[in-house]
Amino acid sequence: MSKYLFSIKTFFVLAIILLCSMQTMAQKKYTEKDLAALKQTLMQTVAGKSKDVQVMVDQIFSFAELGFQEVETSKYITSVLTKNGFTVENGIANIPTAWMAKWGSGSPVIALGSDVDCIPKASQKPGVAYKAPIVEGAPGHGEGHNSGQAVIIYAAIAMKELMEREKLPGTILIWPGIAEELVGTKAWYVRDGYFKDVDACIFTHVSGDFNSSYGDNGGNGLVSVRFDFEGEAAHAAGQPWRAKSALDAVELMNVGWNFKREHLKPTNRSHYVIVDGGDQPNVVPSKASVWYYFRERTYEDIKMNYESGIKIAEGAAMMTNTKMTHQMLGTAWPGHFNKPLAEAMYANIKKVGMPTWDEKDIALAKGVQALVEAPKKDQQGNPIDGLNSTIDTLKGSVAFSWGGGSDDIADISWNLPTIVLRFPANIPGTKGHHWADAIAMATPIAHKGSLVGAEATAMTLLDLFTKPSLVVDAKKYFKEVQTKETQYIPFITKNDPPAIHLNKEIQGAYRSQLEKFYYDPSKFGTYLEQLGVTYPTIKKP
Repeated sequence: MSKYLFSIKTFFVLAIILLCSMQTMAQKKYTEKDLAALKQTLMQTVAGKSKDVQVMVDQIFSFAELGFQEVETSKYITSVLTKNGFTVENGIANIPTAWMAKWGSGSPVIALGSDVDCIPKASQKPGVAYKAPIVEGAPGHGEGHNSGQAVIIYAAIAMKELMEREKLPGTILIWPGIAEELVGTKAWYVRDGYFKDVDACIFTHVSGDFNSSYGDNGGNGLVSVRFDFEGEAAHAAGQPWRAKSALDAVELMNVGWNFKREHLKPTNRSHYVIVDGGDQPNVVPSKASVWYYFRERTYEDIKMNYESGIKIAEGAAMMTNTKMTHQMLGTAWPGHFNKPLAEAMYANIKKVGMPTWDEKDIALAKGVQALVEAPKKDQQGNPIDGLNSTIDTLKGSVAFSWGGGSDDIADISWNLPTIVLRFPANIPGTKGHHWADAIAMATPIAHKGSLVGAEATAMTLLDLFTKPSLVVDAKKYFKEVQTKETQYIPFITKNDPPAIHLNKEIQGAYRSQLEKFYYDPSKFGTYLEQLGVTYPTIKKP
């Protein structure tokens, strides 16, 4: 009995010692001088991974995978994370190419995310300032999503090494923006609880500048919806009166929506493509489909336009005596981002500074700007001439916006404190979603821009793991400012599946051709070298 009591006492003593030790670790405080020294160490650590950054940027560029088809991309990234001590959960939210990587334990829990998908018909040789597809008609990184994972992963690995050395508690999560161009996953991640216990999120996105911001960023939210019509086929010349044309319904819906545009707010953005218009002209189409993006500045206006679209589709079905169904394919809320986190990130951006561009980088930038007939100034009035060399001021909520693009990172930002780091890995003045936007994305411009992005991200991670007040302030802003009057209402329900079928046929048609051009870092220093590109190539020979 006495031996038993001794064992219990020993257990409790050891438990108390362990708890005290953990509390001491959690309460470990650093002076500003200590933190400055640690940040310098982090910058040096990240800089020492510049080769790894270059390889990852180039490797993902070479895969060129569309949304929901990022098979090689995800396999490659998760293998890197596993080798560096992260545990990986694959197939999250019932999305085969999605995953969540985790390292560490305890609080705070900080998530890092960046998109990975590319753009249809944007295949392009890097470093070449004229149209030169790697595979004609194939997808390519005409948005630059090949660069962001290197930013967050090598920032996280550097921070992990420091946390192990300093014995800092905390958890790092890394996740991919799968199918961002379809705004097809982040609302599903939220719905399925993957951000339920996360304290803050740093998201990164390629840009021509180096900045962050807070508040309302002026972008639109959206819903992505496919409308399917079903009628009856017939011989288009022999007995067309016996048919019920699904294509007529699609065309009537489009006519109705285009008349509706006159009565929408100027902030509206809406677009559609006919994804199924029938099989051949002599057969009246029994099935036809049209895919819409309805964009607006507020949840209420997005919902109103969505409901108007459904009514117009129902009217088109009535006029053609066809049946109509619709499916939600993607969604994004309008963006709002966290002020304390943006301020911390911006301070670190200023410490890091812009990359040092050389004459070749600037020559390529100016060549691309001439190619795409870039405007002389951006929308903020800053000149567009080569590559940016200065860091702009930190900006808050826009006073007014006519509307614009969308990103489903906003669905995460309305559920926990979130910011977006824009890192300078592309050329200012391009069109966006265009093959010319891929020209810089496996060149020294992308490599240098991604590296400084990783340095700023690592330093902001250090702030979050060593300054409990930053997390407290971020949550206070989220609760008392951002969500004080606006509460997140998801557009999707528990019954809406992710649209994982999208892009399967397109990617499948090009995958075998693209495989011939996958980057092999064991044989070539860079992807430019593998492709035989002289950097920069401005004019056709």
